[in-house]
Amino acid sequence: MVRRVGTVSRGIRCPIIREGDDLAKIVVDSVLKAAESDGFSVRDRDVIAITESIVARSQGNYASIDDIGKDVNTKFGGGTIGVIFPILSRNRFAICLKGIARGADKIVLMLSYPRDEVGNQLLTEDQLEEKGIDPYSEVLTLQQYRSYFGTNVHPFTGVDYVSYYSDLIRNEGCEVEVVFANHAKEILNYTKKVLCCDIHTRKRTKRLLKAAGGEIVLGMDDIMTTSVDGSGYNTLYGLLGSNKSTEDSIKLFPNDCTDLVNDIQKTILEKTGKHVEVMVYGDGAFKDPVGQIWELADPTVSPASTEGLKGTPNELKLKYLADNDFGNLSGEELRNAISERIKEKDSNLVGKMESEGTTPRQLTDLIGSLADLTSGSGDKGTPVVYVQGYFDNYTNE
Repeated sequence: MVRRVGTVSRGIRCPIIREGDDLAKIVVDSVLKAAESDGFSVRDRDVIAITESIVARSQGNYASIDDIGKDVNTKFGGGTIGVIFPILSRNRFAICLKGIARGADKIVLMLSYPRDEVGNQLLTEDQLEEKGIDPYSEVLTLQQYRSYFGTNVHPFTGVDYVSYYSDLIRNEGCEVEVVFANHAKEILNYTKKVLCCDIHTRKRTKRLLKAAGGEIVLGMDDIMTTSVDGSGYNTLYGLLGSNKSTEDSIKLFPNDCTDLVNDIQKTILEKTGKHVEVMVYGDGAFKDPVGQIWELADPTVSPASTEGLKGTPNELKLKYLADNDFGNLSGEELRNAISERIKEKDSNLVGKMESEGTTPRQLTDLIGSLADLTSGSGDKGTPVVYVQGYFDNYTNE
């Protein structure tokens, strides 16, 4: 019988995960119970996606703001630290900023404008145009910013992040000076000790500052890379990918979870005879069309996956074939022609016109984005997502 359904993404409900839980067993049991109750079968090349949050929780990967402050002070030696290009987020950065302030005597907070790296709005482009300000050539003091633009709040959160971040720093007994600029080297006019808080551009930012004379130049990925007094840590990403846990602690991005995804894959094979793929996912890589916010505040969509999820899709564009190569066909004849072309397609379609318009992104980025949208970020209670049919094409029965 011809299959009438393509890709299906299901949120899988799981128990609340705590530190020390056997996460591999919980995930496998939850998937198999869901399959039984919902009437679907495990198939080869299905994908089990697990949110990074429950992985980090099972690992007990937490740190306090005191831990952050101690690590910052050890690595910078106190004094004045430039904190540049942070994202505007209460969940992602504010709690880290409290810890950073505990490790410094003064912070020069340099904010990019009109938006942060992931698109959160400090100002609008229209506001800049009205005042005739070029954000890529002009550096603004806090006084200039207020005289030009007054108080601005984030359209979604209603927070004035300039005041919010400044108050957080002062409340930790640390002096603060706020600057608005988009070129990293501007911070060296205030201090030679710099903490780069950008995510996806961090390597370039650090390279530019070191070349320009920065004496101590570190990124968020260099803080909390080892345990501080028994705290959690992340070897690869440090504070990047962390989230607020409590008012004085954060949950870090999970440490190496390759064994976890491989264990789940192996156990599913033993129990069902089916070879599934498994991945851990964080933020999806997509942009909100209204707020212009790019979702990806994690350093990567997927910190771990099984081997079958490496690479990018190798797909033909059906509408291209239908409109061009087989524009004179219709009905069953068209279906058969397209099916044969898919069966005969090259193993590498990069640069071929018949693949034009297909998505040249990593499989883990695509599936991770699908999983993130499926699980949501609220109270759905589905931290595991089960994806079927992702690797099917028009010819699969």
